[in-house]
Amino acid sequence: MKVVILAGGYGTRLSEETGLRPKPMVEIGGRPILWHIMKTYSYWGFNDFLVLTGYLSHIIKDFFINYYTRYSDITVDMAANSVEIHQHRSEPWKVTMLYTGQDTMTGGRLSKAKGFLGNERFMLTYGDGVSDVNIPELIKNHEKAGACVTLTSVRPAGRFGALTIEADSRIASFKEKPDGDGAWINGGFFVMEPQVFEYLTEGDETILERAPLERLAEEGNLNAFKHTGFWKAMDTLKDKNDLTGMWVQGKAPWALWLK
Repeated sequence: MKVVILAGGYGTRLSEETGLRPKPMVEIGGRPILWHIMKTYSYWGFNDFLVLTGYLSHIIKDFFINYYTRYSDITVDMAANSVEIHQHRSEPWKVTMLYTGQDTMTGGRLSKAKGFLGNERFMLTYGDGVSDVNIPELIKNHEKAGACVTLTSVRPAGRFGALTIEADSRIASFKEKPDGDGAWINGGFFVMEPQVFEYLTEGDETILERAPLERLAEEGNLNAFKHTGFWKAMDTLKDKNDLTGMWVQGKAPWALWLK
């Protein structure tokens, strides 16, 4: 199953870092947060990625093009015009990077990936949030629900959109910016059926979290996988510093591959 990662936004709330690089390339412990997200999926055996780029997309492309030499031991013989690789440090990943436009909205970016995904189920997440979510359990929950879309719902202190979840885990309503704290919110880590593309009807202006998810909820076709473990989005410099602190102290809950 392919994993789609939204990595094209401007990251304006993290402007201290995103003036020179896209938000998914902001580093936690010397590695981009995008790398951390991909390592999480890879831990569970998912290694086929489709990264939807936009703002400063070349930086993401350069990272993966040069990944092999960046993290391997090499000798460059400039006189002989040769490069010798001594020790390989690479990942079992296949990474497709798709440029989806500077100002395209989330649903618009996803719609541009349709040709690369075919008529198969896929996963989707945001390029700025890490979690210790159990991906196989998420998929199992999605299959049991029989919904078009399952999202991972989390319960942080507030600031994000709220979901009303029925007893059978169906989402009855979706509100992007509610009042109050403690509500279940959209934490990304989606599982989607290809029928989701039928809901992306406004071209580049389609905002996945607005009409598409709202309509799916109204139709009883949006499911929630409640995750009570660790989840954190990197929205601000404080968030970035908090995540870096966890990593440096060896207390990064999302780093399942290190446990």
